[in-house]
Amino acid sequence: MAVSSKMEACVLAVLVGLCIAARTVVAGGRIDDGLVLDWGHGNVSPDGQVISLYLDRDAGGSGFRSKDTYMYARTDLQIKLVPNNSAGTVTTCYFMSEGSWANHDEIDLEFLGNLSGQPYTLHTNIYINGTGQKEQQFHLWFDPTTDFHTYSIVWTPLHILVLVDGTPIREFRNNANKGVAYPSSQRMRLYGSLWDAEDWATQGGRVKADWSAAPFVAQYRNFTATASSPGGYSYYDQEMDATAQQNMKWARDNYMVYNYCADTKRFSNGSPPECYMP
Repeated sequence: MAVSSKMEACVLAVLVGLCIAARTVVAGGRIDDGLVLDWGHGNVSPDGQVISLYLDRDAGGSGFRSKDTYMYARTDLQIKLVPNNSAGTVTTCYFMSEGSWANHDEIDLEFLGNLSGQPYTLHTNIYINGTGQKEQQFHLWFDPTTDFHTYSIVWTPLHILVLVDGTPIREFRNNANKGVAYPSSQRMRLYGSLWDAEDWATQGGRVKADWSAAPFVAQYRNFTATASSPGGYSYYDQEMDATAQQNMKWARDNYMVYNYCADTKRFSNGSPPECYMP
């Protein structure tokens, strides 16, 4: 059967349940097909499968960025975090727009280092036009230093989702039509980094980095990104099903340790309006 246009091809794919109408970018056989070292002294493994980022006191940290920018996308990236005493370190994976910092958009995942035997904290935040203050923090239900685990950001016209090993832990819905700002006008690039944040990262900065254990190392592999356009026929634009909603409730009930919506000391005049919206 001849197909003469993209729309016809999409319609045909719908008939067999495969229509995604999005551009999928997979880092082929090498992670540096899709990601490039951006600063510091990270490296790519000889087989091209793993990016390692390093942090020490003298040389500082390191980071990478995606080669492409995206206007709505899903990204999946496997990360193995700094093992043992990682206090004072922050390992990151985030979408961020380019241009003016004062007006930037960002979907932020930061893994705050810990003393040995204490849990890592996954710190999430969302910035729109330079304004954040939407922090939610989680402990993880596994040791993220002994093996790679998959961390995903889904950013669509409908919502932003953060997933850990396929389990959704956070949803920020697009309520722009109700006056809540939503990132919808700036393309974003994926970044990752390992850096020194001993002034605040672990127990509010009370626990500093043990530089005798440096260099600290975080590793990344299996990067994929699927870019989609608003209104495209993509399953990323669909609502979470009942199972996903149940899994997110489980994660939030058991592992969320901070929610800006519940911080009455910080928001003494009432939580931000999105906190009351479905």
